Amino acid sequence: MNILVNLAGLALLAFVIYWFWLAKPSHGTKTESGKITIKVANGVYSPAVIEAPAGKPLQLRFLREDPNPCAQKVVFADLDISEDLPVGKTKTIELPGQPAGEYRFTCQMQMYQGTLKFI
Repeated sequence: MNILVNLAGLALLAFVIYWFWLAKPSHGTKTESGKITIKVANGVYSPAVIEAPAGKPLQLRFLREDPNPCAQKVVFADLDISEDLPVGKTKTIELPGQPAGEYRFTCQMQMYQGTLKFI
């Protein structure tokens, strides 16, 4: 019985490590309009990868459906931006034009993860 419990625990640990740190989104969403809505639910940002034109302002609308406390905040560390996300409401974050490159956004514990790609 102890072996089964240990194997189940190891399998769960491997799943958690994969889900939060190793899994990469398969595709992104392009925006030419400069506006995009990001759903925060079930432990992920959707879409998690956003491509936008470099040098143009970007409006991100976060719709938080997940009551998990980890989803309470979105952090753009490279841009020095941190905003609270209310449950069931849309929070709009205006980003000025950015140079070409990739910018991560995460929750405060870095379990929810996304990437802005300015091209």
